[in-house]
Amino acid sequence: MIIQTAPAGTPRLAVMMHEHTALCAQFARAFGNAQFEPLSPLDLMIYAVGHHDAGWAEFDRDPATDERTDLPYNLIETPMRHLTVTSRLSPDFNERHHPYCGLISSMHSWGLYNGRYGLSKLVLIDQIPEKDRPLVTRMLDAELERQNRLKAEIGSDPKTSGWLDEKRLFQNYKQLQFLDTLALYFNRTHREERGPQTFQHVPLDANDDTEVTIEPHEQGAYALSPFPFAAEGAEFAFAGRQVRPRQQQANAGWQEALSRSPTEWERFRLIRA
Repeated sequence: MIIQTAPAGTPRLAVMMHEHTALCAQFARAFGNAQFEPLSPLDLMIYAVGHHDAGWAEFDRDPATDERTDLPYNLIETPMRHLTVTSRLSPDFNERHHPYCGLISSMHSWGLYNGRYGLSKLVLIDQIPEKDRPLVTRMLDAELERQNRLKAEIGSDPKTSGWLDEKRLFQNYKQLQFLDTLALYFNRTHREERGPQTFQHVPLDANDDTEVTIEPHEQGAYALSPFPFAAEGAEFAFAGRQVRPRQQQANAGWQEALSRSPTEWERFRLIRA
Protein backbone atom coordinates (compact mmCIF):
# COMPACT_ATOMS: atom_id res chain seq x y z
CA MET A 1 0.00 0.00 0.00
CA ILE A 2 1.06 3.56 -0.68
CA ILE A 3 0.29 6.29 1.86
CA GLN A 4 0.48 9.59 0.01
CA THR A 5 1.96 12.70 1.60
CA ALA A 6 -0.47 15.43 2.65
CA PRO A 7 -0.49 18.95 4.11
CA ALA A 8 -0.18 18.94 7.89
CA GLY A 9 -3.35 18.05 9.75
CA THR A 10 -5.19 16.66 6.72
CA PRO A 11 -6.10 13.07 5.82
CA ARG A 12 -3.71 11.09 3.64
CA LEU A 13 -4.65 9.16 0.55
CA ALA A 14 -4.18 5.39 0.77
CA VAL A 15 -3.51 3.91 -2.67
CA MET A 16 -3.68 0.14 -2.90
CA MET A 17 -1.09 -1.50 -5.09
CA HIS A 18 -3.64 -2.67 -7.65
CA GLU A 19 -4.62 0.99 -8.04
CA HIS A 20 -0.97 1.93 -8.46
CA THR A 21 -0.39 -0.76 -11.09
CA ALA A 22 -3.58 0.23 -12.91
CA LEU A 23 -1.98 3.64 -13.48
CA CYS A 24 1.24 1.93 -14.59
CA ALA A 25 -0.78 -0.03 -17.16
CA GLN A 26 -2.34 3.18 -18.48
CA PHE A 27 1.16 4.54 -19.03
CA ALA A 28 2.27 1.26 -20.63
CA ARG A 29 -0.49 1.39 -23.24
CA ALA A 30 0.40 4.99 -24.08
CA PHE A 31 4.20 4.64 -24.07
CA GLY A 32 6.12 4.94 -27.32
CA ASN A 33 6.51 7.27 -30.29
CA ALA A 34 9.05 8.03 -33.04
CA GLN A 35 11.74 8.65 -30.39
CA PHE A 36 10.83 5.99 -27.80
CA GLU A 37 10.37 2.41 -28.94
CA PRO A 38 7.08 0.93 -27.64
CA LEU A 39 6.89 -2.09 -25.37
CA SER A 40 7.35 -5.50 -27.01
CA PRO A 41 5.94 -8.13 -26.76
CA LEU A 42 3.18 -5.58 -26.22
CA ASP A 43 0.36 -7.63 -24.67
CA LEU A 44 2.64 -9.51 -22.28
CA MET A 45 4.47 -6.38 -21.22
CA ILE A 46 1.22 -4.49 -20.59
CA TYR A 47 0.10 -7.44 -18.45
CA ALA A 48 3.37 -7.55 -16.51
CA VAL A 49 3.40 -3.79 -15.96
CA GLY A 50 -0.25 -3.85 -14.89
CA HIS A 51 0.29 -6.70 -12.41
CA HIS A 52 3.90 -6.34 -11.28
CA ASP A 53 2.79 -5.74 -7.67
CA ALA A 54 -0.09 -8.24 -7.68
CA GLY A 55 1.40 -10.02 -4.66
CA TRP A 56 0.22 -7.15 -2.44
CA ALA A 57 -3.49 -7.93 -2.95
CA GLU A 58 -4.09 -9.95 0.21
CA PHE A 59 -1.98 -7.71 2.45
CA ASP A 60 -3.64 -4.54 1.13
CA ARG A 61 -7.10 -5.83 2.01
CA ASP A 62 -6.21 -5.78 5.70
CA PRO A 63 -2.84 -4.04 6.19
CA ALA A 64 -0.81 -3.90 9.37
CA THR A 65 -0.45 -0.65 11.32
CA ASP A 66 2.77 1.33 11.47
CA GLU A 67 3.03 2.31 15.15
CA ARG A 68 5.07 5.38 14.23
CA THR A 69 2.25 6.88 12.18
CA ASP A 70 -0.87 4.96 13.30
CA LEU A 71 -1.55 4.48 9.58
CA PRO A 72 -1.08 1.43 7.36
CA TYR A 73 2.54 0.73 6.50
CA ASN A 74 3.81 2.64 3.48
CA LEU A 75 5.62 0.61 0.77
CA ILE A 76 9.17 -0.38 1.76
CA GLU A 77 8.53 0.65 5.37
CA THR A 78 6.45 -2.54 5.57
CA PRO A 79 8.13 -5.17 7.80
CA MET A 80 10.23 -7.69 5.92
CA ARG A 81 8.08 -10.61 7.08
CA HIS A 82 5.32 -9.12 4.93
CA LEU A 83 7.39 -7.44 2.22
CA THR A 84 9.27 -10.59 1.26
CA VAL A 85 5.95 -12.42 0.83
CA THR A 86 4.57 -9.78 -1.53
CA SER A 87 7.89 -9.83 -3.42
CA ARG A 88 7.47 -13.58 -4.00
CA LEU A 89 3.74 -13.63 -4.69
CA SER A 90 3.95 -10.99 -7.45
CA PRO A 91 6.13 -13.18 -9.73
CA ASP A 92 3.99 -16.18 -8.76
CA PHE A 93 0.92 -14.36 -10.08
CA ASN A 94 2.60 -13.21 -13.29
CA GLU A 95 4.18 -16.58 -14.02
CA ARG A 96 0.72 -18.17 -14.02
CA HIS A 97 -0.17 -15.88 -16.93
CA HIS A 98 3.02 -16.42 -18.97
CA PRO A 99 6.66 -17.30 -18.27
CA TYR A 100 7.84 -13.97 -19.69
CA CYS A 101 5.53 -12.02 -17.38
CA GLY A 102 6.90 -14.04 -14.48
CA LEU A 103 10.46 -13.28 -15.55
CA ILE A 104 9.92 -9.52 -15.81
CA SER A 105 8.06 -9.47 -12.47
CA SER A 106 10.81 -11.52 -10.80
CA MET A 107 13.45 -9.13 -12.12
CA HIS A 108 11.40 -6.27 -10.67
CA SER A 109 11.23 -7.95 -7.25
CA TRP A 110 14.95 -8.81 -7.22
CA GLY A 111 15.91 -5.38 -8.51
CA LEU A 112 14.05 -3.53 -5.78
CA TYR A 113 16.44 -4.96 -3.19
CA ASN A 114 19.54 -4.60 -5.38
CA GLY A 115 19.56 -1.05 -6.71
CA ARG A 116 17.42 -1.94 -9.73
CA TYR A 117 20.33 -3.85 -11.29
CA GLY A 118 22.62 -0.86 -10.83
CA LEU A 119 20.18 1.69 -12.22
CA SER A 120 19.43 3.22 -8.80
CA LYS A 121 21.60 4.41 -5.93
CA LEU A 122 19.01 3.07 -3.46
CA VAL A 123 20.15 -0.43 -2.46
CA LEU A 124 17.41 -1.64 -0.15
CA ILE A 125 19.24 -4.74 1.01
CA ASP A 126 21.95 -2.55 2.57
CA GLN A 127 19.31 -0.99 4.82
CA ILE A 128 17.80 -4.27 6.03
CA PRO A 129 18.49 -5.14 9.70
CA GLU A 130 20.82 -8.07 10.22
CA LYS A 131 18.06 -10.15 11.82
CA ASP A 132 16.02 -9.97 8.60
CA ARG A 133 18.88 -10.71 6.20
CA PRO A 134 18.41 -14.53 6.09
CA LEU A 135 14.71 -14.13 5.23
CA VAL A 136 15.48 -11.68 2.45
CA THR A 137 18.42 -13.68 1.11
CA ARG A 138 16.29 -16.83 0.81
CA MET A 139 13.63 -14.92 -1.12
CA LEU A 140 16.16 -13.30 -3.47
CA ASP A 141 17.99 -16.59 -4.11
CA ALA A 142 14.65 -18.20 -4.96
CA GLU A 143 13.93 -15.43 -7.45
CA LEU A 144 17.25 -16.00 -9.21
CA GLU A 145 16.39 -19.70 -9.43
CA ARG A 146 12.98 -18.75 -10.84
CA GLN A 147 14.58 -16.51 -13.45
CA ASN A 148 16.93 -19.27 -14.60
CA ARG A 149 14.03 -21.73 -14.85
CA LEU A 150 11.83 -19.31 -16.79
CA LYS A 151 14.66 -18.33 -19.14
CA ALA A 152 15.16 -22.00 -19.95
CA GLU A 153 11.46 -22.37 -20.69
CA ILE A 154 11.29 -19.21 -22.82
CA GLY A 155 14.51 -20.06 -24.61
CA SER A 156 13.28 -23.53 -25.60
CA ASP A 157 10.61 -22.03 -27.88
CA PRO A 158 11.91 -20.52 -31.14
CA LYS A 159 8.98 -18.07 -31.10
CA THR A 160 10.08 -16.55 -27.78
CA SER A 161 13.80 -17.27 -27.48
CA GLY A 162 14.71 -13.90 -29.03
CA TRP A 163 13.07 -12.14 -26.09
CA LEU A 164 16.01 -13.24 -23.94
CA ASP A 165 18.52 -11.08 -25.80
CA GLU A 166 20.11 -9.26 -22.86
CA LYS A 167 19.77 -5.76 -24.31
CA ARG A 168 16.15 -6.36 -25.27
CA LEU A 169 15.31 -7.94 -21.92
CA PHE A 170 16.77 -5.02 -20.00
CA GLN A 171 15.03 -2.56 -22.30
CA ASN A 172 11.76 -4.07 -21.12
CA TYR A 173 12.93 -4.10 -17.51
CA LYS A 174 13.88 -0.42 -17.72
CA GLN A 175 10.56 0.43 -19.35
CA LEU A 176 8.79 -1.16 -16.37
CA GLN A 177 10.98 0.78 -13.93
CA PHE A 178 10.18 4.08 -15.65
CA LEU A 179 6.45 3.43 -15.80
CA ASP A 180 6.48 2.28 -12.16
CA THR A 181 8.40 5.29 -10.84
CA LEU A 182 6.37 7.72 -12.95
CA ALA A 183 3.20 6.33 -11.38
CA LEU A 184 4.81 6.59 -7.94
CA TYR A 185 5.51 10.27 -8.62
CA PHE A 186 1.75 10.80 -8.60
CA ASN A 187 0.71 8.09 -6.11
CA ARG A 188 3.20 8.95 -3.37
CA THR A 189 3.11 12.75 -3.36
CA HIS A 190 0.19 15.12 -2.83
CA ARG A 191 -0.47 17.34 -5.83
CA GLU A 192 0.47 20.46 -3.84
CA GLU A 193 3.89 19.01 -3.01
CA ARG A 194 4.97 17.73 -6.44
CA GLY A 195 7.93 19.38 -8.10
CA PRO A 196 10.41 18.66 -10.88
CA GLN A 197 11.82 15.15 -11.02
CA THR A 198 14.20 13.43 -13.40
CA PHE A 199 13.91 9.75 -14.34
CA GLN A 200 17.16 8.17 -15.46
CA HIS A 201 17.79 5.20 -17.75
CA VAL A 202 14.57 5.53 -19.75
CA PRO A 203 15.15 3.37 -22.85
CA LEU A 204 14.85 4.88 -26.31
CA ASP A 205 15.48 1.40 -27.69
CA ALA A 206 17.51 -1.66 -26.78
CA ASN A 207 20.81 0.21 -27.14
CA ASP A 208 20.27 3.76 -25.86
CA ASP A 209 18.74 5.38 -22.78
CA THR A 210 17.92 8.95 -21.89
CA GLU A 211 16.68 11.05 -18.97
CA VAL A 212 13.07 12.21 -18.80
CA THR A 213 12.12 15.21 -16.66
CA ILE A 214 8.62 15.92 -15.38
CA GLU A 215 7.43 19.24 -13.96
CA PRO A 216 4.02 20.60 -12.92
CA HIS A 217 2.84 22.95 -15.67
CA GLU A 218 -0.68 24.20 -15.08
CA GLN A 219 -3.57 22.92 -13.01
CA GLY A 220 -3.97 19.25 -13.79
CA ALA A 221 -1.14 19.14 -16.36
CA TYR A 222 2.47 17.95 -16.14
CA ALA A 223 5.12 18.62 -18.77
CA LEU A 224 7.66 15.96 -19.76
CA SER A 225 10.91 16.42 -21.66
CA PRO A 226 11.58 14.54 -23.82
CA PHE A 227 7.99 13.32 -24.25
CA PRO A 228 7.80 9.49 -24.24
CA PHE A 229 4.13 8.92 -25.05
CA ALA A 230 2.16 8.59 -28.26
CA ALA A 231 -0.53 11.21 -27.63
CA GLU A 232 0.17 14.61 -26.10
CA GLY A 233 -2.42 15.86 -23.63
CA ALA A 234 -3.78 12.40 -22.84
CA GLU A 235 -5.61 12.13 -19.52
CA PHE A 236 -4.71 9.56 -16.88
CA ALA A 237 -6.28 8.80 -13.49
CA PHE A 238 -5.75 6.83 -10.30
CA ALA A 239 -7.86 6.04 -7.24
CA GLY A 240 -7.41 5.94 -3.48
CA ARG A 241 -9.25 6.65 -0.26
CA GLN A 242 -8.54 9.01 2.61
CA VAL A 243 -7.30 7.67 5.93
CA ARG A 244 -6.50 9.25 9.26
CA PRO A 245 -4.27 8.01 12.10
CA ARG A 246 -5.99 5.46 14.36
CA GLN A 247 -9.00 5.35 12.04
CA GLN A 248 -8.95 1.57 12.30
CA GLN A 249 -9.65 1.80 16.03
CA ALA A 250 -13.08 3.27 15.39
CA ASN A 251 -13.83 0.36 13.06
CA ALA A 252 -13.10 -3.33 13.16
CA GLY A 253 -9.58 -2.82 11.79
CA TRP A 254 -8.24 -1.34 8.56
CA GLN A 255 -10.24 -3.65 6.33
CA GLU A 256 -13.53 -2.14 7.50
CA ALA A 257 -12.08 1.38 7.73
CA LEU A 258 -10.91 1.24 4.12
CA SER A 259 -14.20 -0.22 2.89
CA ARG A 260 -16.09 2.63 4.57
CA SER A 261 -13.91 5.33 2.99
CA PRO A 262 -15.25 6.48 -0.40
CA THR A 263 -13.02 6.08 -3.44
CA GLU A 264 -11.49 9.31 -4.69
CA TRP A 265 -9.97 9.88 -8.13
CA GLU A 266 -7.26 12.20 -9.30
CA ARG A 267 -7.07 12.99 -13.00
CA PHE A 268 -4.18 14.70 -14.77
CA ARG A 269 -2.81 15.30 -18.25
CA LEU A 270 0.68 14.74 -19.61
CA ILE A 271 1.98 17.28 -22.13
CA ARG A 272 5.18 17.97 -24.02
CA ALA A 273 7.48 20.49 -22.34
